[in-house]
Amino acid sequence: MLEVKQVEAGYGKIQILNGMTLTAKENHLTLLIGPNGAGKSTLLKTIYGFLKPGKGSIVYQGKEITGISPHELAGLGIGFLLQRVSVFPELTIEENLKMGAWSFKQNRSRVYQRIEYMYDKFPILKQKSQEKAGLMSGGQKRLLEIARTLMPNPKLILVDEPSAGLSPKVTKEVYRVLHDLKQEGITLLMVDQNIRDSIGYSDYVYVLERGQVTSESTAADIEQNLQQVVESWLKF
Repeated sequence: MLEVKQVEAGYGKIQILNGMTLTAKENHLTLLIGPNGAGKSTLLKTIYGFLKPGKGSIVYQGKEITGISPHELAGLGIGFLLQRVSVFPELTIEENLKMGAWSFKQNRSRVYQRIEYMYDKFPILKQKSQEKAGLMSGGQKRLLEIARTLMPNPKLILVDEPSAGLSPKVTKEVYRVLHDLKQEGITLLMVDQNIRDSIGYSDYVYVLERGQVTSESTAADIEQNLQQVVESWLKF
């Protein structure tokens, strides 16, 4: 589904990714873990075109997408669930969903079909459809963000820290939703600091340090050796 090959990228003269290479397999949830500054979120931003790589290539479904702009990637079937809250607070929930349908806004029938699909999938959004998104709880906003990301029916979603700022109860619900999306055929590449919980929903895990992959394994294998992996980050 997605191949990252020897990618180098960063911010100005500060290079963060140093030859990053990994693969996200189709219909899998691939998890990226590592200490702060390892390059996890930077990698997602580079894949989605927010950052231009200095070297390397990014291939999606056999197509070179290196450096392609975010709006073009959305049209190719790639979504990005941002870490920070990104709802439009003054718009209603339904209006927020319509914002996720900008790429096919002329097709009103499809727009409302997708909205109804989201209401079936997330009943709380239907109950509050005409309320302003800014009045929602943190967990409800996260569900709205997921629903809005799903509006164009993406095949691959980049997920950055989905549990950030959420209670354990809401976090569990968000993970369940992401797991369900994978079961529906959506490929997920996810960054999360909530390592112990997120591994349980993952298929494959890459460990990143200093902008490179230092190890990779199935989620089950990483889970068995998680303490040793984390302890390695504390060694200088």
